Amino acid sequence: MPEWRMAEPVDFETLDGEHLAIVGPNGAGKSMLVDIITGRHPLLMHDPEYNFAPSTRPLVSDNIKYITFRDTYGGDNDRTYYLQQRWNQQEIDAETPTAGKILEETFAMTGEDNGQRRAWQKHIYKLFQMEHFLDKYVIMLSSGELRKLKLAETLFASPRVLVLDNPFIGLDSDTRQQLRTLLDELSHEAALQVILVMSKPDDIPDFITHIVEVKDMKVGRKMTRNDYLASLRPVPERMLSESKEQAIVNLPDKDGDYDAHEVVRMHNVSIVYGERTILKNLNWTVENGDRWALGGQNGAGKSTLLSLVCADNPQAYACDITLFDQQRGSGETIWQIKRHIGYVSPEMHRSYHRDMPCLRIVASGLKDTVGLYVRPDDGEYDQCRFWMDIFGIGHLADRSFMKISSGEQRLVLLARAFVKDPQLLILDEPLHGLDSTNSQLVREVINAFCRRRNKSLIMVSHYQEELPTCITKSIYLQRS
Repeated sequence: MPEWRMAEPVDFETLDGEHLAIVGPNGAGKSMLVDIITGRHPLLMHDPEYNFAPSTRPLVSDNIKYITFRDTYGGDNDRTYYLQQRWNQQEIDAETPTAGKILEETFAMTGEDNGQRRAWQKHIYKLFQMEHFLDKYVIMLSSGELRKLKLAETLFASPRVLVLDNPFIGLDSDTRQQLRTLLDELSHEAALQVILVMSKPDDIPDFITHIVEVKDMKVGRKMTRNDYLASLRPVPERMLSESKEQAIVNLPDKDGDYDAHEVVRMHNVSIVYGERTILKNLNWTVENGDRWALGGQNGAGKSTLLSLVCADNPQAYACDITLFDQQRGSGETIWQIKRHIGYVSPEMHRSYHRDMPCLRIVASGLKDTVGLYVRPDDGEYDQCRFWMDIFGIGHLADRSFMKISSGEQRLVLLARAFVKDPQLLILDEPLHGLDSTNSQLVREVINAFCRRRNKSLIMVSHYQEELPTCITKSIYLQRS
């Protein structure tokens, strides 16, 4: 099975009391190393050897808990999920669980119900500020809330080894600090060992004792945290070549584009689900050429706001919203709106379970579909290859989307958002899971794209340093 194979045999050992970070660029093999450690892949020669003492549980699965990148978006097994599901109340039925019900069931299955464990449960809820969404149906959770849910589930299981894939992405700054504090506390407990899988060395917490770097499908030697940080080289100031930057800037204008003054206008917009108010009397205008940063706590309504712009939320028809100088509900179809919008988000990443070549994933952006149901012509495929080359993923054109790393998947979805040369770019946490060099590249691509006429941008990020320099305006949503 070549897709399971590292470039050379793996030597790996971790000792009691060590807390590791597995680091490396996107597509380097970090997740495959974790799959080897956790016994997910069959190995030649012999299986991994474990000593989980003082744990007496015999199964590897009871002792090692691994939260993957996709787990925090709802899980690989959630094949019924589709992009607009979160905003469609009709999907909620008697079988749909709330976040609180899921956590209570997990709590009951994973240990004795006593005062000490109940205090631990309440501590986690308070630390992650979860009380306000325990009664929310799980399909209504934001991507940040889903990450908190999965983290709490896993912590309730009291594992011997806790493996977290990019644990801080998608979390607001307060929650990131709370998670760092919690992991630091847990790292001092003799019965828990923490392994973090990280794309950016800047995120490595202080409690991490050792680093294992993975590059080109090769596992490096274990280093102390200080030795690794001392060996780091700064990210180059430029990742996008001048020729590629000019190729973006010089793209020709498209026929049929709107020449709108107000790209988005919302007047007293409110969104309510049952007794829960997500947005209340929001007034906001995005004019042609604006570049906005959209901020807010997890669950504050950022993705809900964007769903109104992208015509994914049915409540948009009951709101006073103008897109490209046209009043919503005045006769335009959802596809006429989407034709001028390029979009990427955690919800979109979650909805892509298509095991098809990456080139076809990018091409689906031309048709505004999750799958590809109309065959593109040669010129359209050339557009796809152009943007894949811009994002440095031309070599992935024929690779299966489901067999590349999560960071590479995010670059493919970014190419999909740009491929139709949209007038409005909506980028919801676009740098999720990207390493430092790819993050720099994406920011430069956004800056180059926004130098062109008739281009507007709305970008969500919980990291101020992730925002490209072209952004000049900001709006911050408070959770009600």
